[in-house]
Amino acid sequence: MSDSTQSWFLPAATLWWREMVRFFRQRDRVLGAFATPVVFWLLLGLGLGKSFKSTAVPDGHGYLEYFYAGTMAMILLFTAIFSTVSVIEDRKEGFLQGVLVAPVGRFGLVLGKITGGATLALIQGWVFLALAPFAGIHLSVASVVELTGGIFLLSFALTGLGFVIAWPMNSTAGFHAILTLFLMPMWLLSGAVFTIPTEGAGRWLGWIMRANPLTYGVTALRASLYGEAATTAWLVTGGFAVVMFVLSLWLSRRTTAGDLL
Repeated sequence: MSDSTQSWFLPAATLWWREMVRFFRQRDRVLGAFATPVVFWLLLGLGLGKSFKSTAVPDGHGYLEYFYAGTMAMILLFTAIFSTVSVIEDRKEGFLQGVLVAPVGRFGLVLGKITGGATLALIQGWVFLALAPFAGIHLSVASVVELTGGIFLLSFALTGLGFVIAWPMNSTAGFHAILTLFLMPMWLLSGAVFTIPTEGAGRWLGWIMRANPLTYGVTALRASLYGEAATTAWLVTGGFAVVMFVLSLWLSRRTTAGDLL
């Protein structure tokens, strides 16, 4: 490994491992991050499925099955985004300031933090995939492979979004308030709960949903569950991931340790 590669790879790997250790030491966080979306899936899918059936569910699909991809997106969204709370916690503990004054490139810092959050979301996505047969979805090996890559890509993009939100903040309470205001509408308007309206009073809502980057992630996940092609949706998701990483890197490079005091 060359010196230039070591300059970012080792810091990134160290920060990635730190995110893994921190997460799995907090058992309540592990349980909450996975159990909440599953309960939400069952309550809506089983309890309210008939209420949505006429407008949201394609022919031949039960609502529990339709809502499966949306629940997957919720798991990835909440796990990825909430993992970036560590950015604020690291600032309060002085760890982040120490990293910024160390001879560590910002590329390694950003890559390690975002990859760590994306990996945590991927792990929980794998666990939820085991419930696919209960939704009437039978995955092939090819679908699992494609979903693994797609889940990580979407998780990377969402963790990058969380990093962008968390980096300038110094309050976890403020972070949670922003997430509640911003992320829940983002998820609800992604096609996770209902399909994109094409006519009537909801047409304007359709344009908002099409402009929502998470819409393409949900579309790609839903298609991949059945082994269908979703090239355009994955390309948009990949572009979203690149934009979030570049923006995260830009924010980190314009910040010094003194700015975080």
